[in-house]
Amino acid sequence: MAENIRLEIVTPDKSVVSEDVQIVVGPGTLGEFGILRGHTPFLTTLNMGTVRYKDAGGAERQIFISGGFAEALPDKVTILAESAERRRDIDIDRARSALARAQKRLEEAQKEKLDYARAKAALDRALHRIKVASSKGQ
Repeated sequence: MAENIRLEIVTPDKSVVSEDVQIVVGPGTLGEFGILRGHTPFLTTLNMGTVRYKDAGGAERQIFISGGFAEALPDKVTILAESAERRRDIDIDRARSALARAQKRLEEAQKEKLDYARAKAALDRALHRIKVASSKGQ
């Protein structure tokens, strides 16, 4: 069995995860990446999406992030996220309401030349949060 690697996920407001894990998989802007202990150091930007990891006991965990940066070192992964939520902390009803609002805004943006990029980002954020909240595991 491979050794564990330290995972730190922090936002400007709080520390979301600080634990030893078996593997980390994240949504890099150049594609999804996976990190095990002993990985070659690198730094990357992150897309909005899901950080998945297996905790030291082998349970799969998921964290929604809305972008940021990841630094991989041989014994530690640090994710600096704009925002991050554990699956259990996502209010799925609130996320569904946000999805409906975002869909309406997106339709209006197309008709009235409003801020399309902002409306699309809100839609993507709601979809990712619902996906994480609806997934199996923890």
